[in-house]
Amino acid sequence: MTVELVRSSASDADVLFAARVSTQGEQSLETSRLDGTETDADDARSRGLINYLMRDRHGSPFEHNSMTFYVQAPIFVFREFMRHRIASYNEESGRYREMNPVFYVPASDRNLVQTGKPGAYEFLPGTAEQAALVDQQTMDVSRHAFEAYQRMLQAGVAREVARIVLPLNLYSSMYVTMNARSLMNFLSLRTRRDDSHFPSFPQREIEMCAEKMETLWAGLMPLTHAAFDANGRVAP
Repeated sequence: MTVELVRSSASDADVLFAARVSTQGEQSLETSRLDGTETDADDARSRGLINYLMRDRHGSPFEHNSMTFYVQAPIFVFREFMRHRIASYNEESGRYREMNPVFYVPASDRNLVQTGKPGAYEFLPGTAEQAALVDQQTMDVSRHAFEAYQRMLQAGVAREVARIVLPLNLYSSMYVTMNARSLMNFLSLRTRRDDSHFPSFPQREIEMCAEKMETLWAGLMPLTHAAFDANGRVAP
């Protein structure tokens, strides 16, 4: 999975000035006019305020920022992304461009066997025979589908029609824009952590994207990320 941070306007200072308008009104403008990278001279005070906001779920101060990610992933991963109606998406279009023959095949260490009940599944390693079957069948179907796609295009069939035979493991690309509050909601559902207050059981492929997004976000807003972790990874 490919995840790149394309542009951002996001820092811990954005949370602080947004929160302080509640008690300081117009005086908070002095903080908001900083260059966007400064927190309090007293780092402990900044950390304490952000932790308080996270702990008591005062969520709106975490919305005054923006991050745009470029993501390359299989189409079935994008369908899970778009369940989150808290972001803006723009995806490449199979109507307007010919799709590239790039398909997702699970790595050999991808767990294959599902056990448990809905909402609490566990995934365990498969046998060597199961792994070989998944690998071969995925490659065979992908090749066959793309050959059919190419035959239709060569016969003059419109791209929007020819693409209907392409499988969900075809790679696509998109831009995703969201703020920190939305990202925390996404991460709380799409990463699995034992220390989470509300454990989640995401599909591994979208979790791989989420992990990369979280690493990039933690570099931009380290105090906010630390507070998110410390308070059970619950979105405020």
